Amino acid sequence: LGMAAPVALQRSVVSPAGRHTASLIFLHGSGDTGQGARAWIKQILNQDMAFQHIKVIYPTAPARPYTPMKGAFSNVWFDRYKICNDCPEHTESIDSMCRSLTDLINDEVKNGIAKNRILIGGFSMGGGMAMHLAYRFHQDVAGVFALSSFLNKDSAVYQALKRNENALPELLQCHGTADDLVLYSWGEETNKMLKSLGVSASLHTFPNLNHELSRPEIEKLKSWILKKLPVDAPKAN
Repeated sequence: LGMAAPVALQRSVVSPAGRHTASLIFLHGSGDTGQGARAWIKQILNQDMAFQHIKVIYPTAPARPYTPMKGAFSNVWFDRYKICNDCPEHTESIDSMCRSLTDLINDEVKNGIAKNRILIGGFSMGGGMAMHLAYRFHQDVAGVFALSSFLNKDSAVYQALKRNENALPELLQCHGTADDLVLYSWGEETNKMLKSLGVSASLHTFPNLNHELSRPEIEKLKSWILKKLPVDAPKAN
């Protein structure tokens, strides 16, 4: 393809305390930065979300014109025609970001981390991006998480899974029932669709939680991360 090489994404990194044997990519919500998402989680936990063996990477989406903000520049993973679940996806911007994020995954693989020792997920738009990235292009990652996220009704993710034969990474979804930006029902519908297409998907409900992160949710995420990326990875031969 005569595509310009994607620009390397800026990233904020929490290094593992011990030997690096796994990696986690956390994608921020629209208008945020990697640094911002990391600081938000740090504020909730009173410390970084850190692990003995897992490197935590918070990339920043490049600024681009964002249609829901009348074309103003914003740090978003892709454009949307509007924030709803029954409009078409802006596939062109989604696919070009999948290329940049693939470079990020490949950097970890070059550092000796196997694909099945990499988790991808995020908050809101970041979770939507993670589902595109994993279920369309990287079905061999360890797992996917989506916090307060959704996919549009005829998402390219669903189209890809209808044609799929491979084993798929497990999905952890968390969603607040009081979310007035990304409705709980959108998250629920995404969960049902993915399950019907063969994804082992769980949906954890947080009563009265709005479009935000909470401590119980981050604690649930942390224990799931350690389940998917246990410390004692079998040694590669």
